[in-house]
Amino acid sequence: MRFPPTIDRRTLLAATGAGLALPQAATAQRAPEPAPGPLGPLSAAWRAAETLPLWPGTPPETGFAAQPLPPDSPPGFFRNVARPTLHVFRPQSGNGRAVLLIPGGAYTFIVGTHEGGDTAQALAARGYTVFVLIHRLPGEGWSHRATVPLQDAQRAMRVIRAAAGRYRFAAEAVAVVGYSAGGHLAASLATGFGERVYAPRDAIDTIDPRPAAAGLIYPVITLAARYTNAASVEHLLGPAPDEALVAQRSPDRHVDATTPPTFLVHALDDTAVPPENSLMMLAALRAAKVPAEIHLFERGGHGFGLGTPGAPNGEWLALFDAWMHRH
Repeated sequence: MRFPPTIDRRTLLAATGAGLALPQAATAQRAPEPAPGPLGPLSAAWRAAETLPLWPGTPPETGFAAQPLPPDSPPGFFRNVARPTLHVFRPQSGNGRAVLLIPGGAYTFIVGTHEGGDTAQALAARGYTVFVLIHRLPGEGWSHRATVPLQDAQRAMRVIRAAAGRYRFAAEAVAVVGYSAGGHLAASLATGFGERVYAPRDAIDTIDPRPAAAGLIYPVITLAARYTNAASVEHLLGPAPDEALVAQRSPDRHVDATTPPTFLVHALDDTAVPPENSLMMLAALRAAKVPAEIHLFERGGHGFGLGTPGAPNGEWLALFDAWMHRH
């Protein structure tokens, strides 16, 4: 694991072992329970999960403005995130590892259901301590919209590592898993962990946010027009972004030898986020000689979460778990 010049591994282990002070409001809280709807309410496990705020006080940037909710907005799809949080799912018997889980939603909303709570429960059943990130959405008025999600992802990895002693996992053994636009954010963290995208707030910000590994599930990777998801680009970068900004925020263009081992999953019939996204990321990883594994399923479309029961795409989590134990 690589650490920045401001902190070495001994410092990190000492800090996390002693338990760096988490943001002040990081006591056990109950997440708000949404009303029942067409996709059903969030699970009881989600409602019972402890929540950790990311930032002491208000987060970086200004300009947040709550947006009107669409009339058909399903429950468990989060919008208007003024204060980003982590929702903690603890295993009955831990394997010493943790996962930062980032659901998708085209940077328009965050899917707390099958890509959030359901996946967190499935990972926790395999021994992982899981932290589901409800991050700020760039189209909700924030200044520097293109870096707001990455600010939250970097801070989330640091908060998780600071809490390693409390939750009994190894601080260096924290992976990131992301779906769709959350896969773009996970890939952005895996390739842009060293970017200085916010001013440090406290001692937690001395911790290295580089993930130990990355799982990218039908991820948005390129933000260039041919293969990207147009809604994700518009909400992250705004209308008509220039080529330099598109390149800056396309993770495949920033893979290098420091990028962590990466696991990729995609369905070949995905029309919302074409499988070329994962293939482009794989090509960049191979060029940089970064360990990588990819699973391409004939069918599954987009947004299949844990997969269709009995279908091949339902095997990806077991494949990911086995891969994690090899890395």
